[in-house]
Amino acid sequence: MPTCRRKRVVLTEPSDALLLAVQTDPNKHVFYLDQTGEIFETYEAYAARMSFYRLKQFQCEVTGKSGLDYFQAVESEQQEARTLHSRFSEPLKPAVLKAVQWQVMGRLDHLVEAVYERFKDRYFTGERVLVDLSGVKYYARVEKVYPPKYNADAKARDAHMDAASSSTLDDDPPHVIGGDLKTPTKDAYTNDNPTLYYYWVHLTELERDKSHEKGKSSTKVTEQDKRLVGSLIEVQCGMMSRDRLSFSKSILRRFIRDCVDRDAAVASPWTVKPPIANRYGVDSIMPEETRQGVENIKKGEIDKRKKAWEDKEGPPTKKQKKMTAAQEDKGRAPILTAEKREREARDKAEKQRLAKEEAERIAAEKKKKKPIRYPTEDLDIRIADKDKKAGMRVTRPLANKASLPFNNTPGTFEAFLMAWNFLVVYGQPLHLSVFSLDEFEHALRHSVADQPCALLAEIHSTLIYNLRTVSFVRHSALLSLLKRKEELERDNEQEKPMLGLDIDELIAAMADVGNNWERVPLRFNEGREGWEDALVGCLKDHANTSNFPRIQEILTKLLFAPAEQSSDSRAPTPMDSAQTILKTVAPPNDRYYALPPDDRIAILSFLCNLAISSKAIHAHMESCEEQLTALRKEKIEVNRLKKQYQEEMGVLLGATKDETTNGNGNGEDIVMQDSSELSDISEGGSESTSAAGKKSSRQKDLRIKAHTIAHSKEREAARAKQASQKQAMAEHRRLDEEVNKLERRLESIEREFRKLLGAVRVKPIGRDRFYNRIWWFDGMGSASLVGSGGIALYGTGRLFIQGPSEFDLQQLEKKAAEDNEDIDLRRREEEGEEGLLKSQDWAAYTELEELDSFVSWLNPKGHRELALKTALTKWWVHVTAGMRKRMADLNNNAKLPDARRSSRKTALGYDLSRDPYMLWTNRRAVNSS
Repeated sequence: MPTCRRKRVVLTEPSDALLLAVQTDPNKHVFYLDQTGEIFETYEAYAARMSFYRLKQFQCEVTGKSGLDYFQAVESEQQEARTLHSRFSEPLKPAVLKAVQWQVMGRLDHLVEAVYERFKDRYFTGERVLVDLSGVKYYARVEKVYPPKYNADAKARDAHMDAASSSTLDDDPPHVIGGDLKTPTKDAYTNDNPTLYYYWVHLTELERDKSHEKGKSSTKVTEQDKRLVGSLIEVQCGMMSRDRLSFSKSILRRFIRDCVDRDAAVASPWTVKPPIANRYGVDSIMPEETRQGVENIKKGEIDKRKKAWEDKEGPPTKKQKKMTAAQEDKGRAPILTAEKREREARDKAEKQRLAKEEAERIAAEKKKKKPIRYPTEDLDIRIADKDKKAGMRVTRPLANKASLPFNNTPGTFEAFLMAWNFLVVYGQPLHLSVFSLDEFEHALRHSVADQPCALLAEIHSTLIYNLRTVSFVRHSALLSLLKRKEELERDNEQEKPMLGLDIDELIAAMADVGNNWERVPLRFNEGREGWEDALVGCLKDHANTSNFPRIQEILTKLLFAPAEQSSDSRAPTPMDSAQTILKTVAPPNDRYYALPPDDRIAILSFLCNLAISSKAIHAHMESCEEQLTALRKEKIEVNRLKKQYQEEMGVLLGATKDETTNGNGNGEDIVMQDSSELSDISEGGSESTSAAGKKSSRQKDLRIKAHTIAHSKEREAARAKQASQKQAMAEHRRLDEEVNKLERRLESIEREFRKLLGAVRVKPIGRDRFYNRIWWFDGMGSASLVGSGGIALYGTGRLFIQGPSEFDLQQLEKKAAEDNEDIDLRRREEEGEEGLLKSQDWAAYTELEELDSFVSWLNPKGHRELALKTALTKWWVHVTAGMRKRMADLNNNAKLPDARRSSRKTALGYDLSRDPYMLWTNRRAVNSS
């Protein structure tokens, strides 16, 4: 049976409905998989199973070949089985199968070892063997087998030499006692010694010459040896052997594994598969004596495991396993012996338990004495009193939940944030300019139909264009609604009207809206006119009640207006109340602006989830992966150059210091004599002769000349040294400038790397000690952190914090159980009662003071918080710059409504068209349809 991830593949059984249909509806159409014989009720189930079989993840259980599909693995196993059964000796098969039937052994290797030892020197009539006669080997076939009782009676053996007589004397099957694995090995050799058997064999041919093989010496074959071919001779097992291709431990293991099976229960016996047992005459009904022995073994094994469990010792030790193997070999151990062994095992387990407890106690003492190496697991770190006195924060600063838009309904803010992140990150393939999270929020709250919002039009239009390339089912929403209605009718349930309308009325209104959505030109220079109708058409073909459960409610709100509203009114009625009753059919371009933000977010979230599978997005992600690879290589090269320049700067700085040191007096200067030494007259000079005076005058001139030359050389050396130092400083400044350029390039690479990585995968910037996830979404995808002129840019301008995932919560509970600690109490102490976040809860830090307090709360002694603090330090300049820029923009926008005046005023009292989200323009728009 092929395996998949080390597990056998189990064929699919027919469902109960199909089994019932055999009786009630024999002509029912089904899908039949011919290769496996499986039957499926639906094509989807059939196709899914066929796709599973076609995956290259299966392994041939016999050869171990992997990377195959299911059918290739089956073919490989069948081919190996055919080869195995053709090679394995046919007369040996019944004896081996009878020997392994009902054997209780834990491992197949133990069974193979036992069978091999029993049958390696035992031969059966009809076997093809090798016979060694004085160094010359012949292929032969066994004609007769003589049991040990005829060992000393050669005349009796010669009397039955005729080939037509029975193969064994008295028609007794050979090796009955020795081939029975229930008989202990020692008793089997005593009562049925294989060396006392004699065999009449017919020599068929000489073995081929193997002298060309490594380590083989050639045996000279004489004419007399050749004449022996075709003769019938008497031999014993010491002169006989089997070909390794037909009998070895590996071949025997494959044969037994192919022919036997075993239940998963404890101490279950190996049983020959029924078809094979019928073919080779193996008894398939377990004898009562054998059954009782199996039950005793099983009971003993269960009691042993139960005792081990009670003693909390886990699985049996290796010595116990060896005892079990010995017990399996003996097969029928007396109950008293088993009880004695169990008693000894219990004593040994008790001794081991005491030794283990002592070792654990010693290890715990050593662990207490061993100093903690930081960083370590965050939850193992507790704030000491001295840390509290030093000013370390105990409680995490409270993150703001109320400032997050649409955070009143669970999951809505997360869907809103996901949609914004998708549209900004993939702005390039979607041809969409960057916009902030605040602008996106205000656009979703926009409800004035007389002043269309360009941001809403561009977002929906680009998604609609993108979804034209994604496969869809025509009228998918309509078909799913009809199916829902049929299910209600079949179950005799009354349909509940949605906002006062039933499914039939909704289907009638859907008929003429958005039918050609995939061909409508939503042109940029026309303000994307008609995008609302195209949105309805897109939802009709892409959505259904399975992938978009709220599709009925959304379409009802997009196609119907309240009864009191006139159909030609341009002021939509907001549908904030759940009790609103819709009656009048209205165009979607009016009704969209009446949708509450939650419904708009649900639509965008659905469209974004579909668009992620488009070719444009996939191509962009592959391009980002290639650019990331190029950036990694460039970063390595830049770091190498930077290191090289820094080393050169160090060499120059060292050389300059050496020259300066030598110039300060450590060098060897020319010793100049004092001017008093140049005097030509000493105190006794008056007594010198005139000749001596002339000589002294010449020496004075020479001294003056030498003094002048020495001063000149000193000045030249000083000028050369000064020029060298000046050149070295200039080279040092040049290298310093190069290093600065490379550092700026590294910063640019980091920003570019963040942008590209955000388009491939979005991960939190880190986690705190309680596994709360910290998110920073700025500078990803098509967004930038720095604008022209070095001004700061932002997308969210906030640092978000999300509660721990379900898996992380399990880790917290596991850690708390290990340390015997109340993790909920600790979270309330260190996070605050109001700061506790559940798995899907979100909050944010919007002020710089809050962010500073949060960073000071992080403890760098823990792995997670050290990594988080390092990441925040790395991006600190950009995080804080974005927060400052957002706060400045919010303050400026808050002052504008009081200052500006316009003739186009809304009910809010100011000109809505001058709000930032209304002034947004898509600079990446493509005008063509």
